Amino acid sequence: MPSTAPSPDPSASLEQGGTPSHALADVTASDSTLRRFLHGLPGVDAVGLEGRASSLGTRSIKTTAKAYALDLAISMVDLTTLEGADTPGKVRALGAKAVHPDPTDRTAPATAAVCVYPDMVAVAKEAVAGSGVKVASVATAFPAGRAALDVKLADVRDAVAAGADEIDMVIDRGAFLAGHYMKVYDEIAAVKATCGSARLKVIFETGELSTYDNIRRASWLGMLAGADFIKTSTGKVAVNATPANTLLMLEAVRDFRAQTGVQVGVKPAGGIRTSKDAIKFLVLVNETAGEDWLDNHWFRFGASSLLNDLLMQRQKLATGRYSGPDYVTVD
Repeated sequence: MPSTAPSPDPSASLEQGGTPSHALADVTASDSTLRRFLHGLPGVDAVGLEGRASSLGTRSIKTTAKAYALDLAISMVDLTTLEGADTPGKVRALGAKAVHPDPTDRTAPATAAVCVYPDMVAVAKEAVAGSGVKVASVATAFPAGRAALDVKLADVRDAVAAGADEIDMVIDRGAFLAGHYMKVYDEIAAVKATCGSARLKVIFETGELSTYDNIRRASWLGMLAGADFIKTSTGKVAVNATPANTLLMLEAVRDFRAQTGVQVGVKPAGGIRTSKDAIKFLVLVNETAGEDWLDNHWFRFGASSLLNDLLMQRQKLATGRYSGPDYVTVD
């Protein structure tokens, strides 16, 4: 991507209250400067993007590398339950699985986090206590995001007060698609300030943004507003994470760090169900953003059923045979 800003500032950070302080801070000075910047980003070559994503997805890896990749992918899973029928018992079971994904093999790594609704945060926090597994909570009127800002911020405060380590917020897609970029920016910045020490993941719902150009603009908008992660989807719509939209977001975080010195994570979510899929995404990370992002502090999978397949493939490598259907728990 052509440079649109001064050289990176290694000391770039967030000022008190969540206001960005880096080489691009001036582009958010007004609605007009923000619009000019976002619409000045290079247009996305859809054919080229999809071709590169498809090409990287054909890479094969050796058995030793596959074993490493499976464990890395397990450690990057945000084990998720976001259903109206969630109960404390289900969340406790999910927390236990996050801490020890394979009860028969304690060498299996823990997942990165458990992701739940705000009212289940305290239960999840107790279930993973002392393990290092984080508790993430969706907020801001998830998944539609159709609520007044004070309601959204109250949602965030409740989750943080209950012990959430991470907040997954949804942007107002209606405002974004209508071109009200500063409104979306201000909401993200307000949520970031309300998060306190909790890390903020900003969900774009890429399946509703219609174009790759919009996904690129949303990525930069989220990062400019202080996102710690940018996330593809809620998992509640027809089109969720794809290799192409994730590749585009990985390019965005790479270029954002090159221009500001600030590193931002990426979380594809929804539709990633097999080990083969997960490994394809790890190849995308390595080849696009680089090794610095091959860590669960900077890359996550929003998933539930994915973990079961990762565990079954892991056992296949260890024993030479696939396990029976009762080897893993049914989420």
